[in-house]
Amino acid sequence: MTTASELLDIALIIAFVSLAFAQIMCMVRLVIGPSTGDRILALDTMVINALGLVVLLGIHQGVRIYFEVSLLIAMLGFVSTVALARFILRGDIIE
Repeated sequence: MTTASELLDIALIIAFVSLAFAQIMCMVRLVIGPSTGDRILALDTMVINALGLVVLLGIHQGVRIYFEVSLLIAMLGFVSTVALARFILRGDIIE
């Protein structure tokens, strides 16, 4: 019979592998994306995957500071995605 700690370790390994695979697939889309919009979406998804990896690392190590780091990554990812999209649409970021 497996304990709860062993099940958590197995779930964390599966989640790490899944997010790493998703990150690699986003990198592929970033390189071969046919349009600029695809590349922007790939970058945004890479930020979300990195956010998931940081949260999983915090769960694995049992350190709470990673959750605050994940909030900073989420805010920076959102702002950078909006800025990049505005730059592509209008040619400038600040009017």
